[in-house]
Amino acid sequence: MLSASELADRLARDAEAVCRHYLSAGRRAGNYWIVGDVANSKGRSLYVYLFGPRAGRWTDAATGQYGDLLDLVRETCGLVDFRDVADEARHFLSLPQSEPATSRGGGAPDYPPVEKPAAERARRLFAMTQPLAGTLADAYLRERGILQASTHAALGFHPSCYYRDLGSSRTTSYPALIAAVTDPAGQITGVHRTWLDPGGEGKAKVEDPRRALGGLLGNAVRLRFPINGPVPIMAAGEGLETMLSLSHVMPGLPMAAALTANHLAAFSPPAGCLRLYIAGDADAAGRHGIERLSSRAQALGILPLVLAPELGDFNEDLRWLGPERLIGSLQAQLVPEDAMAHLPM
Repeated sequence: MLSASELADRLARDAEAVCRHYLSAGRRAGNYWIVGDVANSKGRSLYVYLFGPRAGRWTDAATGQYGDLLDLVRETCGLVDFRDVADEARHFLSLPQSEPATSRGGGAPDYPPVEKPAAERARRLFAMTQPLAGTLADAYLRERGILQASTHAALGFHPSCYYRDLGSSRTTSYPALIAAVTDPAGQITGVHRTWLDPGGEGKAKVEDPRRALGGLLGNAVRLRFPINGPVPIMAAGEGLETMLSLSHVMPGLPMAAALTANHLAAFSPPAGCLRLYIAGDADAAGRHGIERLSSRAQALGILPLVLAPELGDFNEDLRWLGPERLIGSLQAQLVPEDAMAHLPM
């Protein structure tokens, strides 16, 4: 059984390999690994000792953060529980998983396995993301016909996001598209993660490459929402890529992705909303979410209008039929003044 101190020492024996894996945006400079920060940004403020008695120790001169390689694993993967940190380190070192780890002094663990609120973990993870432009996540969305995703403040990229296989409990990490879920006041309550194949071949080859974390009920990934401003006309739907596809052809219209049919049914339109366009999906769960949200909107005095794709969803319309065909389809479904205001003519 390895203690936390022993795990950190094992990582420090091959500090450069650890850095190349978790801080791939950096580079070796003499006896140090240099990178921008623990989110793996390009830059020079964080340095890791690679050799000698301080091997594995690191400091970020810009933020004042410091620690050993276990701390680095925790920060780069966005982990909170020590058990998860230890499992990730063991996975990297090819050691057996889920050994109970003791503290560096032999007593209680340094990072007690106390589950912090999911919303706090979600905020922490989103704070570690990089801007989307030019990243693997940006390329993934471009392959799906969504060319302006990097203009959305709700989206970010994590180059090495922690992933646990729920069947085997095996842990690893993949690049990921991270979307912030926010409440009506704009506070982050959760995140949606889409793990990506490191070679650029779409989503990661795992059983469930999409997962949400945190408080989704009544909240959503908000696209183009004004800060503290009125939202008289908006669109809401289930899938993130569905709403990004609609935003691609209607960039001026505020939109919300509720992420599941049940959460779409519970979405809370903003005060002052007059018309709510609801993006349809072809499945039964999607229809159920649309019906419930339509009923709730009517009870609030909001006019609900359902937008129907020609294929399975609006991302399929965008990819396979093209933006001009999608614009034409939407023009026939929108209220004329909304079509004039939000569709390219």
